[in-house]
Amino acid sequence: PDLNPIEMAFAKLKALIRRAAARTYDELSRTVGHVCDLFTDEECYNSFKAAGYETN
Repeated sequence: PDLNPIEMAFAKLKALIRRAAARTYDELSRTVGHVCDLFTDEECYNSFKAAGYETN
């Protein structure tokens, strides 16, 4: 799991969702959408690179 890029993304996703403390389905839905927008292309690229995947 330490070298799996999706685990790093899920950890960030869960932390940010918990911090938002959404209490309704609508709040949670908006929060998830907002949090997903926070993942940059560069961050995703670096996660794969750090996990040892070849990046082009």
